[in-house]
Amino acid sequence: MRKATRIVSASFGILAGIAGLEHGYFEILQGNTRPEAMMFFSSMGPPCVPQEIWNACEPAMTILPNFLITGILTVTLGILIMIWSAAFVQRKNGGAILALLSVALLLFGGGFFPPLIGIVGGVAGTKLNKPLTGKPGSVTRFAAGLWPWPLFIFIVWILGQFPVGYFFNDFLKSIMVFGLFLILTMLPVSIYTAHANDAYMAPKGE
Repeated sequence: MRKATRIVSASFGILAGIAGLEHGYFEILQGNTRPEAMMFFSSMGPPCVPQEIWNACEPAMTILPNFLITGILTVTLGILIMIWSAAFVQRKNGGAILALLSVALLLFGGGFFPPLIGIVGGVAGTKLNKPLTGKPGSVTRFAAGLWPWPLFIFIVWILGQFPVGYFFNDFLKSIMVFGLFLILTMLPVSIYTAHANDAYMAPKGE
């Protein structure tokens, strides 16, 4: 099994689950009320003002017209995603199931970036039990040498936004374009360097 790729897949899934829990918590706090819009709303709710906070009050969507039910489902899915990612993603179809759970997270109030992270982790998980073929070239060896730093940078940025945003909201708002670029870049780079590390460590396949 591809060890580094499993670490990436599990890490992405766990991060998606944690973020899902947070979205669900704020949705539950809004109680038995109806979102103003099912396709795009603030999961944090009042008094949060999207234009004033770095995370735009964590926008989300839901196919259910009820904050309380949506929040409960989001929390449940977040827990399931975390457990599945940590313990079962390496099983047959484990990556596909993680991706499907992440799609459900998207549909039931889990925000937009958390499900994306989970889906990418699930896609990576579909490769876990496939054999590695071919001899790694110079590019692969270089990428293998970068592992695990792209994943480390990604995790630090995702988790570090919250304390930084709490104390330096305006600063974080001012660099959010860079933050989005970093997230969208580190997602595939983390997977590629993990794959390269697996290929370099086991060049004759598993």
